[in-house]
Amino acid sequence: MDPKVAASIHSYFREPRNRDLIESLRKEGLRFTQERKASRSASLAGKAFVLTGTLERWSRDEAKRRIEQSGGRVTASVSKKTDYVVAGSDPGSKLEKAKELGVTVISEQELEALLR
Repeated sequence: MDPKVAASIHSYFREPRNRDLIESLRKEGLRFTQERKASRSASLAGKAFVLTGTLERWSRDEAKRRIEQSGGRVTASVSKKTDYVVAGSDPGSKLEKAKELGVTVISEQELEALLR
């Protein structure tokens, strides 16, 4: 954030009359937090994912965010409760564990298709 903008915001909220205005708006029912909207699609509702290896299109945080927005959840380790392992390049031991447990292994492209 621009330091001048930050200073201006800080200055605004230091004024008692501005804080009073905000409090009166709050008492009238104005909410200052935004509710999360339901995702456009809950296509992954209840599904557990594990990410392994290096993803090409997204960072892990971005992939996790997209999965969660579609109703899925991302866990750190593979178990019998894992529905999908998303394998990027150099996947490591999580891929072997998924194969051992019979967990479905998909590519980043297949994940993208599930998210549509």
